Amino acid sequence: MPDILLQIDHLRVAYPQTDQRTDEPTAWAIDDVSLQLQAGERIGLVGESGCGKSTLGRAVMRLLPRSSQVQGQVLFNQEPVFEFPPERLRQFRGEAVALVFQDPMTRLDPLMTIGEHCLETLQAHQPQLSKSDAKARAITTLEAVKIPSSRWSQYPHEFSGGMRQRVAIALALLLNPKLIVADEPTTSLDVTVSAQILQELTRLCDELQMALVLISHDLALVGEYCDRIAVMHRGKVVETGSALSVLTQPQHPYTQSLLQSALHIQSSAGSLDRGIDRTIPNAPPQSTPSSRGSIPAALPLLRLHNVQQHYTLEQNFVAKLLSKSVDQTIRAVDGITLDLYPGEILGLVGESGCGKSTLSRTILQLIRPTAGTIEFLGQDLSRCSKTGLQQQRRQMQMIFQDPHACLNPLMTVGESIADPLLIHQLADSHAARAQTLQMLERVGLTPAPDFYDRYPKDLSGGQQQRVAIARALITRPKLLICDEPVSMLDASIQGQVLELMLELKREFDLTYLFITHDLWVARFLCDRIAVMNAGQIVELGSTAAVFNHPQHPYTKTLLAAAPLLSRLQSAPEP
Repeated sequence: MPDILLQIDHLRVAYPQTDQRTDEPTAWAIDDVSLQLQAGERIGLVGESGCGKSTLGRAVMRLLPRSSQVQGQVLFNQEPVFEFPPERLRQFRGEAVALVFQDPMTRLDPLMTIGEHCLETLQAHQPQLSKSDAKARAITTLEAVKIPSSRWSQYPHEFSGGMRQRVAIALALLLNPKLIVADEPTTSLDVTVSAQILQELTRLCDELQMALVLISHDLALVGEYCDRIAVMHRGKVVETGSALSVLTQPQHPYTQSLLQSALHIQSSAGSLDRGIDRTIPNAPPQSTPSSRGSIPAALPLLRLHNVQQHYTLEQNFVAKLLSKSVDQTIRAVDGITLDLYPGEILGLVGESGCGKSTLSRTILQLIRPTAGTIEFLGQDLSRCSKTGLQQQRRQMQMIFQDPHACLNPLMTVGESIADPLLIHQLADSHAARAQTLQMLERVGLTPAPDFYDRYPKDLSGGQQQRVAIARALITRPKLLICDEPVSMLDASIQGQVLELMLELKREFDLTYLFITHDLWVARFLCDRIAVMNAGQIVELGSTAAVFNHPQHPYTKTLLAAAPLLSRLQSAPEP
């Protein structure tokens, strides 16, 4: 029997509480958790946001705040991690255990290029490597996660969210650690790249006897790539077992509710089964409007015509002299023509780096298009004055992929959500507070008064995303551009938020451009699907047509790579 690599015994963790009274019981983020992991074994840690999954991963690597209360012990190769001296701890992190953070910018320095990140990691732990050898090894690892060598000299801000996450995964793999703690490593990745990376991790686990702790809210994902599953709820591990047994015969009520929610989203009863489709007069044949609101008008709400967004990677003067190479052009968005009709939900799917987020920012005029026109409510946005554009943006709101992009760490949650109301003079401070409290309730942050006075750092990643959703909805826009708005939420909260978005859509006659890499979420929510690849839309049609009769080879590849719970449940016991 293989030796135990990682052993967690009766671990309890409580974060520092500056305002906690001495007579109040300790609020344990992790409460009496015991787990074992053998070399080469893969365990999936699932549960709702805020249940303690990420805290457990950080506790293993001693990355908790200094004033945290910790009880119990963590043993790595029978050595007590909590007793490591500084030099042993430094060696332990990276060489023995690597952590892939949920937010890749937690790992990446915005002032360093991707290449400098790789070289720094290798030279810090393996100084005997020459610079050329280190670079060759780093490029090989980057290419394994589909980052081409041509991006070596670029900075993190020049990458999409998914590509940044791939770089973070590459940095974790550079030193071939014995254990990888992956905290939502594929949250911002499309299904094809996610499958490739997890297959690579699985191969390394088998060949190098490397263990993996995969922290995720995606039951299908952990079921496909993990040997065992541990379900966490309110700081406790409520159920453990083989992946197949947990997915087919869940014992705990919370596990049963998670599985039911995930199956509900992945079921074939998507948006088109909720009502009778209506055809838009004068619209293209493939356009299918939503049946969950009023019948859409014939004229599009948003019209894109030949929209392009190109970036030039300029060579420095010396490189131009030596290589005589020309500047490289990245065609992030390459000739998109698309109509979005009032009352519909259009899903935009595709791999990370294909241009989805760039297109959304171009629509909002956060970046001006290289070419093409963007019309919203019949008005060309490129010709709007600064004041006119601000008025238009009130009618167009965006939920960013990274909640940190729109949450000020110095403002409370309540102030962040109420701020758009005050900016657009839609309410006074008293009315803004009342509307904010109501919106907090609507997105499931209860009790609302408690969350109103918290800061973003006091919330889990999923809770931060819900705050971002509330902030985008508070001005009651006509168009909501959603860039992976539920990617950080567990299945049960995902379902609640998606139902909330449908409810708000009916109530306020909203239109959604829904950007996602989760095909099952797109099928559940959207009326039409646009599949994007390499800056172009390669397939566009009704949700039913795209899923049941895909035409483009890339669409077929996406569908084949997407993990599906029902497929796993019907698989035989290994």
